[in-house]
Amino acid sequence: MPNSNQEERLRWIMPILEKKISIKVMAEVCPFSERTIKYWLSDYRKLGLAGLVSRSTRPRSQPNETPIWLKEKILALRGEHDLAAIKLHWKLEKEGIDIHERTVGKILKINGLTRKYRQRKQQPPKKKALLLPGELVEIDIKFVPGRIGLNRQKVLVN
Repeated sequence: MPNSNQEERLRWIMPILEKKISIKVMAEVCPFSERTIKYWLSDYRKLGLAGLVSRSTRPRSQPNETPIWLKEKILALRGEHDLAAIKLHWKLEKEGIDIHERTVGKILKINGLTRKYRQRKQQPPKKKALLLPGELVEIDIKFVPGRIGLNRQKVLVN
């Protein structure tokens, strides 16, 4: 069994390199696509065993990155005037520099120049009063001025 991805890839492309089997037949048997096998073969032929090492697919550069001179200008303006991102954006707009206000805000945030706002104090949870049995029961009472039955008895007694 192979111990690394490198050995695993070599195991799959070795029969093709030794001309024992074609790429198309290998692609039917192999769990990887034909395109992947071709990439591995190309990398192996260029760099040898080192070409089969897994590499990151992460981009090495960002073509739309904000230029360093513009970042420095934003930080300098913030140091001079202590303005918010949108106001810095307006200042730069007047100078003819087109940059989005959120980009200015992100540059300020990355450099730790955003204001920290106060947070509300967390109050401890209110404790409920311990209730005695019967305190949760609510009874409505209607007052009747006199009993009808008693009045009849008084009349009968006289």
